[in-house]
Amino acid sequence: MDPNLSDESQLPNLGGDDNESQPPIIKKIKKGHGGHHGGAWKVAYADFVTAMMALFIVLWVMGQSEEVKEAVAGYFKDPVGFSTKSGSMLDGAGQSPLDLNIQQEMERMKQEKEDLEKIGDKLIDELKDDTGLMNLADQVNIEIANDGLKIELIDSENDLFFEVGTSELKSEARTLLAKVGTEISKMQNKIRVEGHTDSRQYQNDGSGYSNFELSSDRANSAKRALVRGGVSEKQIDEITGYADTRLRNIQDPFSSTNRRISITVKFNSNVR
Repeated sequence: MDPNLSDESQLPNLGGDDNESQPPIIKKIKKGHGGHHGGAWKVAYADFVTAMMALFIVLWVMGQSEEVKEAVAGYFKDPVGFSTKSGSMLDGAGQSPLDLNIQQEMERMKQEKEDLEKIGDKLIDELKDDTGLMNLADQVNIEIANDGLKIELIDSENDLFFEVGTSELKSEARTLLAKVGTEISKMQNKIRVEGHTDSRQYQNDGSGYSNFELSSDRANSAKRALVRGGVSEKQIDEITGYADTRLRNIQDPFSSTNRRISITVKFNSNVR
């Protein structure tokens, strides 16, 4: 029998010539299709995405600190628990390399803050003991700010630090700043010097000499006095004149306390 014929077409002819009166039997052969194009492209695309992800991870790791690189390497060596510390880390008793690094940085910051506080206390004691600077000692404010040790020379009604309307330092002010510079020069910290004025304006429309120029010139005068005291030029990080935009006494913009020089010995630590 022909396997391609239907069952009915293969039955024996029992009716003789009656074949001609029977309706013809049409055989339909269904041919199989090859389907869609297949999923090979999906595999190739997935491999491409995985490779790109791996590339981005490698580039990110290369840009990190040595501590981060060591932590990542430790994970791939022992994903369960970072090498020999796996057991203690799983039960919460140990610390990861990143945690240890942050803790060490916090300890360095704490130590640096204490060192700057000691320098501030030393400066205050020296000013009080120096008979030539006794008149200025009460006008010096030293405190720890968010970004370092802040030393402010705050003027009075007697114009102790500068001649009125000029950037010329008075003799005692130069001596005081030189003493401050001697102490700062013993450190490696960067320094920011700021000049501030009260709100009394020059008689012009702002196109001429103004409080911005005056405050900048006074900051530069203070910088030169610090350098004479031993501060390196490389320690100077910023010199800025703020005019009266950052008043110390907002209620009285014309107060003498707004006329000041601010010196900030910045923290070296990155974590605050």
